[in-house]
Amino acid sequence: MMDQRWRPTVNEREFIEHALQSDLRIDGRRPFDFRKLKIAFGREDGSAEVELGETRVMGYVTAQLVQPYKDRPNEGTLAIFTEFSPMADPAFEPGRPGEAAIELGRVIDRGLRESRAVDMESLCVVAGKHVWSVRVDLHILDNGGNLIDAANIAALAALCTFRRPECTVGGDDGQQVTVHDPEVRDPLPLAIHHLPIAVTFAYFGDGNIMVLDPTYKEEAVMGGRMTATINSNGDVCSIQKAGGEGVTSSVIMQCLRIASVKAADITSKIKSNVDEYTTEKAVRKVKRTPVLVAKKNDVPDITMESNDGALESQTSKTPNDAQDTSKDPPAKPNDKRHEDAKSRLSESNLDVESMPNSGIAGESDEAKESVSPKSLKDAVKPKHKRKKKQHGKS
Repeated sequence: MMDQRWRPTVNEREFIEHALQSDLRIDGRRPFDFRKLKIAFGREDGSAEVELGETRVMGYVTAQLVQPYKDRPNEGTLAIFTEFSPMADPAFEPGRPGEAAIELGRVIDRGLRESRAVDMESLCVVAGKHVWSVRVDLHILDNGGNLIDAANIAALAALCTFRRPECTVGGDDGQQVTVHDPEVRDPLPLAIHHLPIAVTFAYFGDGNIMVLDPTYKEEAVMGGRMTATINSNGDVCSIQKAGGEGVTSSVIMQCLRIASVKAADITSKIKSNVDEYTTEKAVRKVKRTPVLVAKKNDVPDITMESNDGALESQTSKTPNDAQDTSKDPPAKPNDKRHEDAKSRLSESNLDVESMPNSGIAGESDEAKESVSPKSLKDAVKPKHKRKKKQHGKS
């Protein structure tokens, strides 16, 4: 066993044991109460962080195509790897995994593999040649006690949110595998039949006192430990009893009944958190097209002079609108810019009228007027005003 960073004194040990005999724990919980559980997911699929009291574990799932085992050519593989960092506990040494790391990985692997929680046959691409190998990495971030339960929840949460790339089989021989990019085809989730939940009990004294979810200090005082892996249906997936004090069968049955209730509660919490994560991801994935707003072009109005010296404002409108505008009363100038435009237009009209007509002798006055150039003012005037001007000239 690894060396404990905190060694209880005789008085501390007696205090914890006497408190447990009175159904009291040093953190204020009841004997069969779990600590507060929090589940958070990363930005990528297949990553989850679990916080159980002061214990923090992060799980990350990856997958790759490999050749299957010869005895199981139609099934994929699932492997559990644990990493105990000295940041989580000074007693953890980097390098080769210790006994605690090996035990943790085996307990979680046995609960998932023996219960057939993950459908391994769905991971097969080409029988005997290509299958998906799923790897679960568990990183211990902080050791606050009961690493098995926290790591098991982290592994399940990461597996529920993991998506493997979709692949198709083609080619001339039908053995060529094409792995599609996630942007081309949506990745596929794993086929998980049920969630095996690990529930750990600690025994004290002669095995008559037991508590659920032991803390770091309680693990240093306990005489034995048992981990039962049960799903929400009450099916026992595995049981791990790692030495220590012996317990009777009646105590084990009592622990299994308590574990089945706790497993149902934890399963519902995992599913609710996974559903919230999936919903948020679907909302982020929806591509929202920007609303096209027509730009307002500020076109200056064109002002023209009328016979009575007023200025008419004319905008770009349809022919029907132009006729309606001609019936409106003329607008009077209000600023100096309108007066300057009026003077410039009157001077141009005098120059146009002074120019000699280029008509041939013998043509009528109407023909001459039709040939003579017209000013811009005359081009936009109404017809009845043009006729008045022509009679005035005659």
